[in-house]
Amino acid sequence: MPINCFATTSGSTTVTVNIANHGAINTAYVSFSGATAVGGVPASDLNKEHEVSNVTSSSFTITVSTTASSTVSAGGGSAIIAEFQVNPGLDTVVPGNGWGAGTWGRGTWGSASTSLATSDVLRLWSHDNFGEDLIINIRNGGIFYWDRTNGVSSRAIPLHSLAGADSATPQVAKKVLVSDRDRHVIAFGCDAIGSIGTVDPLLIRFSDQETPTTWLPTATNTAGDLRISSGSEIVTAVETKQQMLVFTDVSLHAMQFLGPPFTFGLGILSENTTIIAPNAAIAVDDIVFWMGEQDFYIYTGAVQKLPCTVLDYVFSDFNLLQKEKVFTAINSSFGEVWWFYPSSTATEIDRYVIYNYEQKIWYIGNLERTAWVDRGIRSNPIAASSTGHLFFHEDGFDDGSTTPQTGITAFIESSQQDIQDGNDFVFLRRLIPDITFRNSSTDAPSAVFTLKARNFPGATYSNTDDSTVTQSASVPIELFTNQAHVRLRGRSFALRVESTATGTGWRLGSPRVDIRPDGSR
Repeated sequence: MPINCFATTSGSTTVTVNIANHGAINTAYVSFSGATAVGGVPASDLNKEHEVSNVTSSSFTITVSTTASSTVSAGGGSAIIAEFQVNPGLDTVVPGNGWGAGTWGRGTWGSASTSLATSDVLRLWSHDNFGEDLIINIRNGGIFYWDRTNGVSSRAIPLHSLAGADSATPQVAKKVLVSDRDRHVIAFGCDAIGSIGTVDPLLIRFSDQETPTTWLPTATNTAGDLRISSGSEIVTAVETKQQMLVFTDVSLHAMQFLGPPFTFGLGILSENTTIIAPNAAIAVDDIVFWMGEQDFYIYTGAVQKLPCTVLDYVFSDFNLLQKEKVFTAINSSFGEVWWFYPSSTATEIDRYVIYNYEQKIWYIGNLERTAWVDRGIRSNPIAASSTGHLFFHEDGFDDGSTTPQTGITAFIESSQQDIQDGNDFVFLRRLIPDITFRNSSTDAPSAVFTLKARNFPGATYSNTDDSTVTQSASVPIELFTNQAHVRLRGRSFALRVESTATGTGWRLGSPRVDIRPDGSR
């Protein structure tokens, strides 16, 4: 509780706050209470929340709305209470450098390290429900508890500060989970009992059953710990119906409730599995999907690589420096797992790749999202962007972020098709669309079917008849259109279906193309 910590300057709205070892950084926030007026600045201007600036080890400044009428070097009284909020973390990763900064063997030989000091990593949060309350954790930082009975205006407090918390309660961790089957709070990559405040990157600790404040193991409780023997650090953990999967940087482990006296058991599932980011894995019932460093994986009782038709597209254009921003989402209405990631020229997420686990197909797209909640209380998924906006997904056909709403460029495009492994040219003369515009809100919905042909692999498409490059034809397909006549020739061809108008929704069936061989030159 600081005493007379405020200093004012006549004619200025800047107030200097002198508190030794305050620990705040620029852009952090602090709230004061109990202060009296200083230098003409009323108490009501001081006793509120302020943004911190001009930080030194023993002082910082705040800005008030009232201009000081006199210069005072020390004031505010002896009953001042200062409550500092959690310091803000990084929103963009800046690479670290130096031999040995990262884990051994990570990256290509001779490449710069992308590791940071623990205090300088990307700010990531994990949380889980403990009944109606929340357990919240800053990755590599504090663990907090929010009590619903205190109301939505109340702040979460450090777990070790809760009434009844014992001296063994962890204060730092990489991730927290609540085991739904047995009601243990579990801290992954946390501090050991004898080293409170210092992260042990491979240590797992769990509280007594139903008691998030009891962490000291005794003969009469179920608190305890486990330590993973492979890897350099725990990256994340994912809960399924039967167990929890614990990922290190090089391995995957299964953690399962056994009951007294051991409480939990730990077994290795794979010693050669990577995960690209703490939020890159997700569970769908008892199946877990995740993105690795260069592959996609699935766990169904055994670890397997997911065959991916767009693997090269994703990982050949990927900003690995910002890989910790990658996160996974579920769109359960359509049986989809989404991975959002930053492309090589972006510092924020701008792309996604989707695996449809019902149809076992992949598709890609461009979209800026930073968080996602699947349908639950609401009938549609909700996602956030780096601009601070929330978006309702799978709701209508248009872009609702504009006023008035605008049409979305919606398309699907096939891969290249050929005959005789490309040895023969193909002549395309007729297209039979198979499409429905059910539920469209416009009176005359339409889509454009584009047949594109090219003579050589890697060549670009053209809308001209110049056979030395490529040939293509576009036909607007109106409602109830039976067929469209085209004249195209090439060694290979692709089909694209696209719409851009407002109120247009469509479902594609099995379009047919009338083709015939057309020589081999």
